[in-house]
Amino acid sequence: METALFNTAKWIRIALINFMIVAIAGICLRYKINFPLPVINQKFLLHAHSHFAFVGWITLALMALMTDYLSRQEIQFQGKKYQILMMATNITAFGMLFTFLVQGYGAFSILFSTLSIFVSYVFIVYYWQDLKKIKGQQSTVRWFRSALILWALSSAGAFTLAYLMAAHIKIQQYFFAAIYFFLHFQYNGWFVFACLGLLSTFFKKMQHDSLIKNDKRVYIFLVITIVPSYLLSLIWLDLPLWLYWIATVSSMVQLFACLYLFRIFYGIRNSLTVPLLRSTRYLWTLALGCFILKILLQALSTVPALSELTFGFRPVVIAYLHLCFLGVISFFIMGALQEILKNRLKLNVAGICLFIFGVMFQEFILLLQGLEMMGMFLFSYANMLLFLLAVVIAVGLYLIAFRSVRIKTG
Repeated sequence: METALFNTAKWIRIALINFMIVAIAGICLRYKINFPLPVINQKFLLHAHSHFAFVGWITLALMALMTDYLSRQEIQFQGKKYQILMMATNITAFGMLFTFLVQGYGAFSILFSTLSIFVSYVFIVYYWQDLKKIKGQQSTVRWFRSALILWALSSAGAFTLAYLMAAHIKIQQYFFAAIYFFLHFQYNGWFVFACLGLLSTFFKKMQHDSLIKNDKRVYIFLVITIVPSYLLSLIWLDLPLWLYWIATVSSMVQLFACLYLFRIFYGIRNSLTVPLLRSTRYLWTLALGCFILKILLQALSTVPALSELTFGFRPVVIAYLHLCFLGVISFFIMGALQEILKNRLKLNVAGICLFIFGVMFQEFILLLQGLEMMGMFLFSYANMLLFLLAVVIAVGLYLIAFRSVRIKTG
């Protein structure tokens, strides 16, 4: 039952609408590549698209699901403060969407970005305090605490970038290092750790001791590699040999995390105690596959020849970022919110199918486009296909956001 102070289903629907807006911005980006659209600045739209996606969709959805977890615990839950923080997060997300669209990196867009970070700090403090009240769920609490720390740490990249711009320091390597720092501790830190925290909430229901043991192993492998694996984002720099080997070893260690994570997903999927919805099983299987592929690609990027290909071709970079954002995180969140809210919100099945099809086929086309740029073969219609697939994804998200059924509870 939803509490009067915090309505999770409402905030998830808002996050899904925001995700649809992200997809519409993606359509405009793809349209401008194929057809003239002088009224929109491509670079400004790209900044608006990415910032709104991070805050308006993933961060808002994770905040809602994590707050829902608190509301179901035997603690004194104050939903009003989280309600206010969710509103503030959404306001800053739309502020970034419009200001980046109009001016790119400017005074107002930086203002809203900074406000968004400060709102996240308040959420982190409040949530950390409430986590202290929870007893007997160390696995979930451990993941969520680490996620909050990494979320705060990622902001150092954003502030470094702002300093470089304010100080008029135009060393490209510094800019990319700051951007990749932010991306790394968002994608591989805050997003992944929060998702795995949500995953661990199912362990107690399933009464499966092996899940908890494997979860602890995954946590150890990921937590000890999260900082050194940032070096994988800097392979394109002329790193000292010892740093290169640290990056390589961390990528190898993360492969072991994949092994135990596979065991966790297999155990959950085949649990007879709490059977998952069919759509959740598909979405989480896809998310796991994308995560394993992501880790394998990171490991392969330590090979010098492959590293040049990875960072040298834009379609490959976009494919990797979308693999993380859509394939790993968004697929998982879609599955998680279905399970967590299955008695409150039923997602449109046709919309989910269109979304999955659009994302997977888009990754395939981006891969082919990258191979074309490497001179392996000619693929003339890649950009038009990517535009059409952006439309498919947006239609799927429209059905999910506006055609999903709210289940009334007494």
